[in-house]
Amino acid sequence: MSEIKTLLEKIRFEAERETFPLDTPIYEAAGKIPTEPVLYAGNLNSKICFFGRDLGRDEVAKGQPLIGSAGTMVRKGFYQGIYHQEATSPEDLQAICDRALLTNTVPYKPPGNKAYSVKVKERFRPFIEQLLVIHWGGTQIVTLGTEAFKWFTPYGPKEEIEAFWNQRDRYETQIRVTLEAVDFQGTKHQHQVSLLPLPHPSPLNKRYYAKFPQMLQQRLNELEF
Repeated sequence: MSEIKTLLEKIRFEAERETFPLDTPIYEAAGKIPTEPVLYAGNLNSKICFFGRDLGRDEVAKGQPLIGSAGTMVRKGFYQGIYHQEATSPEDLQAICDRALLTNTVPYKPPGNKAYSVKVKERFRPFIEQLLVIHWGGTQIVTLGTEAFKWFTPYGPKEEIEAFWNQRDRYETQIRVTLEAVDFQGTKHQHQVSLLPLPHPSPLNKRYYAKFPQMLQQRLNELEF
């Protein structure tokens, strides 16, 4: 069994160990097992990761992060950044998975449109750490929204990360942090990455929604992919 399959099995085991909020009706409507994690999509050897909050209805149905309306905006923007033309088909949107890793703070869908609690995020943090530190080879993480960026607070001086987040130009600059993970044998690993935050591309985010495509392209101009 591959190491990534072992990771997925461990996540599912943890989800079944003790109950936590799950949008069970959405899983049932999609014919999916609620405790089956949707951990990531994309290429573990890619240079860039798009890091979101958690799953939505479309992500559960299609078994991939960032494939709903907000995720589609990210995928379209990344496709344009790679190929310098617009994505015109589902195959185009899927093609970006060759060049990026897509994942979230928690590999499950919470009820409604509410973010998971800190307790749930911390419960699944070790598995996300393993994904990003042990299994993924890249060093550039584009965080999507406040919840996604603040997930990385433990990996640097809290005051420094808070000061960065309070900067007016936080969506134009970046910050380096050192991620840490412990594998299933108890060995500690570290991985230094750059965080490049962007606002969440939700239609409810009236301040940034219309600006997001341009902001994403500006970020992509800073990255290697």
